[in-house]
Amino acid sequence: MLLWNRHTCALAASGLLFLAAPAALADGPYHYIKEIPVGTDGGWDYLSIDPAAHRLYVAHGNQVVVIDTATDTVSGTIADTPGVHGLAVAPQLNRGFVSDGRANKVSIVDLASLKPVGEAATGTNPDCIIFEPGRNEVYAFNGRSQSATVIGADSGKVVTTIPLPGKPEFAQADPAAGRVYDNLEDKSVVVAIDTRTHAVVAQWPVAPGEGPSGLALDAAHHRLFVGCDSVMVVLDSATGKVVGSVPVGEGVDAAAFDPGTGFAFTSNGESGTVTVVHEDSPDQFTVVQTLPTEKSARTMQVDPASHKIYLASAKFEAPAAPPAGGGRPPRPKMIPGSFKILVYGLAPGA
Repeated sequence: MLLWNRHTCALAASGLLFLAAPAALADGPYHYIKEIPVGTDGGWDYLSIDPAAHRLYVAHGNQVVVIDTATDTVSGTIADTPGVHGLAVAPQLNRGFVSDGRANKVSIVDLASLKPVGEAATGTNPDCIIFEPGRNEVYAFNGRSQSATVIGADSGKVVTTIPLPGKPEFAQADPAAGRVYDNLEDKSVVVAIDTRTHAVVAQWPVAPGEGPSGLALDAAHHRLFVGCDSVMVVLDSATGKVVGSVPVGEGVDAAAFDPGTGFAFTSNGESGTVTVVHEDSPDQFTVVQTLPTEKSARTMQVDPASHKIYLASAKFEAPAAPPAGGGRPPRPKMIPGSFKILVYGLAPGA
């Protein structure tokens, strides 16, 4: 395990010890390395990593951009993925499963050729998508129909559809526990799904957090890191008990955990930061760095092999004035050709 020396102040809460560094802490284990120009236009969503293949997959516009993480350069694209949200990797099959939000389907892709080999129908607006290796299945979480479509990774056929009691956001699989966990953003709960019965078996509130978005898992210590509005909440993944919380930046989107360093992360798009939290023990957590990034850098992935942080970002035009009659101003337009991937790594000696 890599170590980081921390100078912190102690806070007592709920009988357990939680540590937090100053909110503006910029010095720490991570530093900026480079940006990877992508240049194509359109919005973006999830990033997924295949450490063994040295690939980062970036959902962008109507395609998936493939980054070679050995060289940190663009190496290819997966085309014709309308309204793509994410890609799940089934490594032993060398297949990718792409959630095509606008087409209400999952595209199945051969990752050697980056060409489609099949598709499966889903619910409305499949968003987050993950591979569950325990039963060799793919879970596509349907944002508008509040369900999860389960697909056999070998067959490419729909196994079942699981109704959910709210709007799903990001998910994690724990094959050893036989569970898939998912945030329900509108209910401020995490649900646990039994992978054998394909049924929701638990609902766990994330208070003091609200609106959970990002979700990361430390499977070895049974900890879920839930990225909520300005706070990371830590749950026991076996019982659902809240075992800790630490302040993070505003506009949390993604969360990640690196078992090699013990660091958990949230990407905070509104603050333009990544909050780096160290898991000192399964019940003690320390904010060690508030890493400056960019205001639009909201989606994130961490490579457990290199320990690098990857964030998607772009430049935007100046915000327009609010309408004369009141109300919200229109969203700023993305500057054409400005889309990129920001790369951060551990400082020497960290």
